Amino acid sequence: MDYVVVIEKSGDGSFSAYVPDLPGCVTSGNSVEEVRVLIEEAVELHIDSLRGHGETVPVPATTVHIIHAA
Repeated sequence: MDYVVVIEKSGDGSFSAYVPDLPGCVTSGNSVEEVRVLIEEAVELHIDSLRGHGETVPVPATTVHIIHAA
């Protein structure tokens, strides 16, 4: 399954990431690359936890559309 990940830069220069289709699946780090690695691990752990607790794993539903503004 392919999940959309949103990465944002915060005011202090760090980065955070979350997965809209997996509520509570979040991470943060000092660089985009670090956050990419950490969110991949977080997704795996989050899904494993849901399955381990007998909960349904949400099907990816979020899509992305990027608008290039002038």
